[in-house]
Amino acid sequence: MAQYNNYEISVGKTGNEVFDWTTFFTSILLVTFGLLSIYSATMDAGQSQYSNNQLKYAIVSYGVLIGILYLPERFIHEFAYIAYGISLLLLILVLIPGIGKDQYGTRGWIVVGGFSLQPSEFAKVTTLLVVARHLSLRGTNITILRDFLYVSALVALPVLLILVEPDTGSATVILAMYIGIMLWAGFDIFTLFIVLSIPIIIILSIIGMNYYIASIVIFGIVAFTFRKKIYITLLAIIFAAGIGYSSPIIVKNLAPHQIDRIETFLNPGNDPRGKGYNVIQSVLAVGSGGLTGKGYMQGLQTQLRYIPKQWTDFIFCVPTEEFGFLGGITVIGLLGVMMSRGLKIAQETENKFHGIIAIGFVSILFYHSIINIGMAMAIMPVMGIPLPFLSAGGSALMINVSMVGLLLHAHRHYKLKKRAV
Repeated sequence: MAQYNNYEISVGKTGNEVFDWTTFFTSILLVTFGLLSIYSATMDAGQSQYSNNQLKYAIVSYGVLIGILYLPERFIHEFAYIAYGISLLLLILVLIPGIGKDQYGTRGWIVVGGFSLQPSEFAKVTTLLVVARHLSLRGTNITILRDFLYVSALVALPVLLILVEPDTGSATVILAMYIGIMLWAGFDIFTLFIVLSIPIIIILSIIGMNYYIASIVIFGIVAFTFRKKIYITLLAIIFAAGIGYSSPIIVKNLAPHQIDRIETFLNPGNDPRGKGYNVIQSVLAVGSGGLTGKGYMQGLQTQLRYIPKQWTDFIFCVPTEEFGFLGGITVIGLLGVMMSRGLKIAQETENKFHGIIAIGFVSILFYHSIINIGMAMAIMPVMGIPLPFLSAGGSALMINVSMVGLLLHAHRHYKLKKRAV
């Protein structure tokens, strides 16, 4: 008999039964799709180091996954704040000239001995860990003002530091994770309605005044259906109206590359050879694949390098052009399986810490996937958000695989406890 968290367990009954093979192999398939796509996009572009590095990072990442799988839960609990502190320190260091490396208008990388680290990726998982740790403590509840403010501060610190880089995309990922956790933890639905409506109102207000007015009218009608006190509803409408009205003014004062991204999202056809080039070529690549695609390494948009840096933000174009609709739907299906496994683990575990980690991971994965695939199809703004497990990037891959390790750890913990005699 073996001991596990004060429970006696028959060793013979554990093993394969406590390992979530579905989640594990789904991640392997996604990473494999990524490796094949990166190789195809870089082989004739003289950038084969990206596929080689991605393979090396993949091997290291799964070593880290195995390590996380067998870590004691208490260690993860205690390590949460230490890891969070380290991530904040790295986010500060990356802002210092000479330490942080500028790329694509963002100072977001630290290079040490040829190894490139993106602190914003590390901050995603460490912020998730500290939020989960705090909300899993006995007596804490996101609906209590004290806990809401404390958790909000934990989220706000890395978000503000990331915005200074500036890396708006990564900052919104952490906010999306926070919204998912709040919804799961029972936060007020009316507040979530406001939070989720604001981005839509902002986009519509930037498009034009008529869209802005229509969005506020619809927001007000829906707000009244929640049957809150009249002054609360009116304050919400005034707040939304103020944010929407000021958005075009704020946009005019953004950095040039940020304004370009917004204009490209709203109308990529205005500058087909410049700002809108990548998006237009991406749509052509996705659409040209047809049902079954042109064959591996036979896609014209990919092999003729019509899409610059395709192996990063626009990687989804590769499987859709070379394997067609079937390739694209396979990638989306695998991401869907991963999210469904995370939701299942969040629902079945009786451990609140594990449940919040699972729902946080699902929120991050969902947001990344929607934005990145939407970018490739010109239905979402270009925000520099990679496609999980597929886009080239060692830091992102290691963090995504590490979060899969946390999912597997949660599943193993639940199964071991369930089988305790």
